[in-house]
Amino acid sequence: MRETPVCTAADAIYKLAAGNLKYLNAENGSGDISRRIRMSTWAKGQSPYAIIVTCSDSRVIPENIFSAGIGELFVIRLAGNVIDDHQLGSIEYAAGHLGCRLVVVLGHTHCGAVDAAINSEPAGYIRYITDEIKKAIGDETDPYKASCLNVRHSVQEIEKSLCIHNIKEETGLRVVGAMYHIEDGSVEFL
Repeated sequence: MRETPVCTAADAIYKLAAGNLKYLNAENGSGDISRRIRMSTWAKGQSPYAIIVTCSDSRVIPENIFSAGIGELFVIRLAGNVIDDHQLGSIEYAAGHLGCRLVVVLGHTHCGAVDAAINSEPAGYIRYITDEIKKAIGDETDPYKASCLNVRHSVQEIEKSLCIHNIKEETGLRVVGAMYHIEDGSVEFL
């Protein structure tokens, strides 16, 4: 386990909120994507300050939403931001080996996976995703409320991990939910 965290969970939430404000204001000078930082992360390794678990939706780009540069966020994407063993393994790696002290499950408005869970019985492998979302949302039919329930369920699934529990006890790791509002670009921490 990394001895020195990049920053505390509270500092990470502050950085994310400040980055989202830059994004909302369309300020230049978002995250560093320079050659210098690319070379630095190649030579020194990555030191992300937060783990973002989010949907694969092409409109949801955490590095832009939080005005983050190369190496600042450890991003895990899956349609519907559902949690399975692969996502948990990635979260455990980033929290345990990279020193991240914050996990954010970032849902979003107008999520196609949540909509499919509410309104249809999809065929193929997407059914694995919608079945997991259905467990989270129960009978909820309001898309926004269902998306929030899905985020909270994913947070709970992460917190069930014994490894994550131990990291929380040792380091103060926090797992929080948030919603990205596609219509205006804002992030609401739940």
